[in-house]
Amino acid sequence: MDKNTIIGLLLMGLVLFGFTFYQNKQYQKQAAWQAHLDSIAAVEQYKADSAAAAVAAVTDTASVPVFTAGPSGAVYKDSLLSSSHDAAGELVTLANERIEVVFTTKGAQPYSARLKEFQNYGGSELYLFRPEASHLGIQVYAGENINTADFNFTLVEKTDSSVTMRLPFSGGGYIQQAYVLRKDSYSVDDRISFVGMEGLIPRNVSSLDIDYFVTMPRMEKGYRNEVQYSKLNYYFDGEKKPEILGRGGRSAQRRVDNRISWFAFQQQFFSAIVRAPQEFSSSEFNIAFQPEDDPDRNLMTCEARLRTDFKAGQPETVLPLEFYFGPNHFRTLKSYDHKYEKIIPLGGWLVGWFTRYVIIPLFDFLHRFISNFGIIILLMTIFIKIVVFPFAYKSYSSSAKMQAIKPEIDKLNAKYPKQEDAMKKQQAQMDLYRRAGISPMGGCLPMLLQFPILWAMFRFFPASIELRQQPFLWADDLSAYDSIVDFGTRVPLIGDHLSLFALLMAVSMFFYSKITTGQQPGSDDPNMASMRFMSVWMMPIMMFFICNNLSSGLSYYYLLSNLITMAETWVIKKWFVHPEEIMARLKASEGQKPAKSKWQQRLEEAQKMQRQMEQQKKNGKR
Repeated sequence: MDKNTIIGLLLMGLVLFGFTFYQNKQYQKQAAWQAHLDSIAAVEQYKADSAAAAVAAVTDTASVPVFTAGPSGAVYKDSLLSSSHDAAGELVTLANERIEVVFTTKGAQPYSARLKEFQNYGGSELYLFRPEASHLGIQVYAGENINTADFNFTLVEKTDSSVTMRLPFSGGGYIQQAYVLRKDSYSVDDRISFVGMEGLIPRNVSSLDIDYFVTMPRMEKGYRNEVQYSKLNYYFDGEKKPEILGRGGRSAQRRVDNRISWFAFQQQFFSAIVRAPQEFSSSEFNIAFQPEDDPDRNLMTCEARLRTDFKAGQPETVLPLEFYFGPNHFRTLKSYDHKYEKIIPLGGWLVGWFTRYVIIPLFDFLHRFISNFGIIILLMTIFIKIVVFPFAYKSYSSSAKMQAIKPEIDKLNAKYPKQEDAMKKQQAQMDLYRRAGISPMGGCLPMLLQFPILWAMFRFFPASIELRQQPFLWADDLSAYDSIVDFGTRVPLIGDHLSLFALLMAVSMFFYSKITTGQQPGSDDPNMASMRFMSVWMMPIMMFFICNNLSSGLSYYYLLSNLITMAETWVIKKWFVHPEEIMARLKASEGQKPAKSKWQQRLEEAQKMQRQMEQQKKNGKR
């Protein structure tokens, strides 16, 4: 491992460590931020209710009396609305091979959504949202301000795959909600119809408001991982990727005045997505994360306040919506052809390209023949190492050649011990490298080429639903941390457990760094002591702290990668690099003056300029 490699690994470790430290700080702010959001929401709701009441009073006082809510509920001008408001709702269930969605006639809205093919960590049934943990309300002025969530709809029709509910008005019109659950799908179509309402809804009404919120429960083993990869997304049609709110477990709110195609309430591995084929004209989003010790084991509450275009004055106006209640599985989301798959964090364009077109297809191909995901990760690691071996070979062989000429480097260090001779020593080293056939950049460039692969794996494993609850060796869930010791309390930096995969990964990194740095030229140089310390000790320790709470599949991959790298280095050193040939080449070229490379020419020019500056300083002192 040469200097450039160590610097690259050090920078990567510092970035990851800083990111983890920053996230720890954010968790401490969540409770205070949640209280702040709740107070803002309460004030806004009070203002909205007051404004609605004022509008209704101004509009209706000339022709009808003002009705107020009684102790048992609201009173409306329309007698059918009053009776619908006080009526109790009933539950209706639609189910297919994949999901079971329960609807309530109270508001004609989804009541709960259970995914049949998945379970929570621990074995209980997996609900994307539990009973009464969601809300869907349509606000419209139909002679008076109403919100469909307040009224009990009449069940008109029920089949195995559809349910139709209506809210009738005294004038003969009605609002209808018709839900259709697609076969072998996670998708539910909602057709919102306003029939015969042209006499109730004024012609100047050009939009209506939709409120939708969902409280998602915790489903995974590790709270931190689950929060880290849960967020709210919204997508502008034609864009490459959706906008993100609540990244990294931070509660947030945002108003969007542009048209959006869809939004997603995204848990680490499952999402509730709502799409409007006609688009939403504006929206306001809120996401609030619950603390780890929440007694109801809720993860987060997501809210969307939406406005959509409405054409009044017609016998029937239809507003279609599409719901997706399912897993964040790349190919499943992509099959809907609405860019839903963009919510999966695969990295930037280069890393994302590699993940999308190499990692995922390879993973799916191996899974067709192998059910054990630990073996799949092993085969993936070997395959990737074979693919990048031509690049890695240059790095490893360069390190091995430098080890072979280490005695000559030590002689140069002894010949030029003074700091003012640093340029001369560097020039002599470059001469030595050229005569030995060593490229100074031989170790740096291959590492840069391999970095996107390391980052792709870092993004892929924690977000891969295929690894969810898949056991391997002592790990019971490769998508979460493995634990061989549970402390019972949270320890700073480490957490409340000890991951064996993370520990083994750190130990393998320690031994590899110790072996390679000890064999590098200049390893006895005191000036290199701090870099050796960072490479041998700090990097493994930092990586352990980072990976202790991350996916055990990720730590397992890094462990395999380190072991294979050590094996490759040993093979290259033993059979591909011959120190005696390098030393013979050095001896044969001793005393010769080969053509200077551009690098050496620039080095000599820099040395010449340095001498001139030193001479000018001496002349100035005189």
